[in-house]
Amino acid sequence: MPCSFLFGTVGSPISTPVKPGGSVGAVLRTAELGLEALELGWVQAVRVSEETCMAIREAAQKHHISISVHAPYFINLNADENEWPKSRKRLMDAAYYGHLAGATDIVFHPGSYFDKSPELVLPLAIRRLQDCVNELRSNGNPVILRPETMGKPALLGSISDVIEMSRAVSGVLPCLDFAHLHARVGDGSMNTFDEWVGLLNGYANYLGKDSLSSLHIHLSGIAYSSKGEQKHLAISESDLNLIALLQALHHLNCAGRILCESPILETDALYIKKVWFEIQ
Repeated sequence: MPCSFLFGTVGSPISTPVKPGGSVGAVLRTAELGLEALELGWVQAVRVSEETCMAIREAAQKHHISISVHAPYFINLNADENEWPKSRKRLMDAAYYGHLAGATDIVFHPGSYFDKSPELVLPLAIRRLQDCVNELRSNGNPVILRPETMGKPALLGSISDVIEMSRAVSGVLPCLDFAHLHARVGDGSMNTFDEWVGLLNGYANYLGKDSLSSLHIHLSGIAYSSKGEQKHLAISESDLNLIALLQALHHLNCAGRILCESPILETDALYIKKVWFEIQ
């Protein structure tokens, strides 16, 4: 049966050879591994030439690899007026060069509440996202901006936050990091079939049933405390109930991309893909 998800890694597979290396080498290695998607990990800064972007696009098209970008970590939709222009430039650079490289989706961390309530922070975040999307579309750039669900309750990026941003701004959709969603509550919950089905049904109620066919998912094991995420783990070292999660996705006929962020990137990506087919 055809696969309703494309599987891959966030960042270059660990086994990417030195030559050709780089993002082009990562695309080639992704294809060799039997994976179908790659999220370019531009997490420190966007330092890439237009020429390199075109080479990434060409390789991805040739080998049928779907490309997304993880924008720099240092983006904050709730930054003050002095810092926001820097955050905005990081996001817009990721979108500009990502589009040149063939990326359809730009994932980013939405920032911090800075001890404010989500109700106070979200209107500013939404205005800033709308401004970014307006500029992208005026320049003919069709990428989707994807605020990621975050693993600590002090951070902007609850499931409610990213849904609200997506409802308000056409061209914005969530990146669902299920490990973060599990860790954010800090008590071991958000880890059962029923909890995942409930979350996904809520997602579809707000964003439309068709939204379940274009999910952009990050997945790994995770260590956490009562304060949320501590670090990513290999899936086998974590209490994340992968089978229950994949069964929930299958139950609701979900589709899209699942990109692995565990410390053993492609090993766990291939494991996730294997388990997905086993539950069909």
